[in-house]
Amino acid sequence: MRSRRSGLSPASLLTGIATLGALLVSAPAAHAADTPLRDLASAKGKVIGTAVTGSKLTGTYGDTAGAQFNSLTPGNAMKWESVEPSRGTYNWAEADQIVAFAQAHNQQVRGHTLVWHSQNPGWLANGSWTPAQLSTLLQDHIGTEVTRYKGKLAAWDVVNEPFNEDGTYRSTLWYNGLGADYIAQALTWARAADPSAKLYINDYNVEGVNAKSTALYNLVKSLKERGVPIDGVGLQAHLILGQVPATFQQNIQRFADLGVDVAITELDIRMQLPSTDAKLTQQAADYKAVLDACVAVTRCTGVTVWGFTDSDSWIPDVFTGYGAATPYDENYVPKPAYYAIATALGGTSTPPTGACSATYSITNQWNTGFTGQVRIACSGAALSSWRVSWTYGAGQQITQAWNATCTQTGAVVSCLNASYNGTVANGGSVTFGFNAAWSGSNPVPTVTLG
Repeated sequence: MRSRRSGLSPASLLTGIATLGALLVSAPAAHAADTPLRDLASAKGKVIGTAVTGSKLTGTYGDTAGAQFNSLTPGNAMKWESVEPSRGTYNWAEADQIVAFAQAHNQQVRGHTLVWHSQNPGWLANGSWTPAQLSTLLQDHIGTEVTRYKGKLAAWDVVNEPFNEDGTYRSTLWYNGLGADYIAQALTWARAADPSAKLYINDYNVEGVNAKSTALYNLVKSLKERGVPIDGVGLQAHLILGQVPATFQQNIQRFADLGVDVAITELDIRMQLPSTDAKLTQQAADYKAVLDACVAVTRCTGVTVWGFTDSDSWIPDVFTGYGAATPYDENYVPKPAYYAIATALGGTSTPPTGACSATYSITNQWNTGFTGQVRIACSGAALSSWRVSWTYGAGQQITQAWNATCTQTGAVVSCLNASYNGTVANGGSVTFGFNAAWSGSNPVPTVTLG
């Protein structure tokens, strides 16, 4: 309950405005004047891509995907369970939608994925197949899907995640039924279906030099020696905050030295929630380290982030307590990671300043106390959280607050957003209020953020 004393004359409205500080990050509109990531990447001969969900390619999601990236990867739309949920019955709707969107926005498409142990339709995964039957099923699937998009896709992740962490082959439907040579067969069938698409083997935890990446290295070396079509390797790069491998660039280079391209195919960098300024700063450094490693190696074709906004990320559903892994937050506000990517690609993009402001006002005053309000408003930027602080100069003392959590130590007041009002949209505002005691004078403090 907001308690106010009546029958006393209110003071004149007093106002103090301060620029939001460390928590300020820009919304898409705020960096519209900056060079888009795709243009920065193209200038360096690189790809900057994102995985997308076809049904979301409208509104801000679609606008951002089209404006910022020069390559799209269907997150799920081209996986076997999506395109052939029942044997002989195909559903190409979402995959076609993504390809059409990419064509309309002058973007490449990276096909993902033809051969995997996961996300296979039940009729396939639960069937009892002879090796001959399994081989025919795989060949038909690859031929059907690759032929459908012949000439429209830049690359395919033909085989996905074939190795265990120790470098042995993963026990899968394909390995168990066809042996290790299913990889060579799949690549050969894909090349026959579309000779122009680049063919990749894609895996995770192969970003640095380790047993798993060495197994992939040895496989690629063997395939090339045998004349099997293999154009590149995909390093997924689902990373943890602060854990970019020190041998990342070295590993990219050794694959390049084999005569194949390298693509960073599924980059995200997860952190334990909640996110903080320190974590976001570290995440930005990690993103830049990955981009720097790719830019430094000529045969690294580029980087694809696995979803560009936290609202479309798989991380929270799989890693309990983790998230905030992408370059944009849930409200499409670019995080420091976005600007780190831009910097690594040769840009000078920086968050705007002064696009959000905090306004302190006194709305009612009496002989021993007053009611105050702070309004946080954004124009040309947005916030996903906020914190305001000020220092009283005449002994004022906060006694109650609403729509924020306020603490006072001596003369210093710090107020954090409540759980429900941390987001301030571009063009929007939030307010919080408080009661306080005063004596003698009630000067307006200078409000800051951080």
